[in-house]
Amino acid sequence: MIGPELFDFLRALKQNNDRDWFKAQKARYQSDVVDPVTEFITHMAPRVAAISPHIIVDPLPNGGSRFRIYRDTRFSKDKSPYKTHVGCQFRHAAGKDAHAPGFYVHLGPGEVFFGGGVWGPQGEALRNIRQRIVDKPARWEEAVEGLDLRGDQLVRAPKGFDADHPLINDLRRKSFFSMQDADEKLATSARFEDAVEAQFEKVAPLMGFVADALGLEF
Repeated sequence: MIGPELFDFLRALKQNNDRDWFKAQKARYQSDVVDPVTEFITHMAPRVAAISPHIIVDPLPNGGSRFRIYRDTRFSKDKSPYKTHVGCQFRHAAGKDAHAPGFYVHLGPGEVFFGGGVWGPQGEALRNIRQRIVDKPARWEEAVEGLDLRGDQLVRAPKGFDADHPLINDLRRKSFFSMQDADEKLATSARFEDAVEAQFEKVAPLMGFVADALGLEF
């Protein structure tokens, strides 16, 4: 089970974000972060499979569902080598990157949230989702009923779409996902896996809508 030690480690990492410190704390990172998160992913596998058999839940330490802790600093002014949160993505089998539809769990000091959808789809994929909203407005509204949709939006209507469309606020979205905010108390409790599963089930209609727009099974 995820324990408070995970968040303690991440707080310490935020204060000591350098390679020498991390190297000296590697055993602690393994026991307090990697091991419990791997266990969490393993426990979530049958729960996610019951929602959709097309979502991959992989506990492998390399190339699995847990994102690497190493930051890509090539194009960032912030050269801190490590992320100060843990992210897990359970993505669609057809997807190869973070822009694929999937479920997501975020664990960080003061920032725990989980949910699903698609973040930052590009080009044709983005246009296909928007067109699906135009073509199936009733189904879209049913899929997102009660959901807290998040993410950036265009200031104006996207090219090729009616600025006066009744769903223009959704058509202006750059991402289509919904998250539930939580806290460290829930994340370190026996109720966490149930809470994550419940939110995944809640966003499943949104995931199904996005998958259809992209020509994927869900």
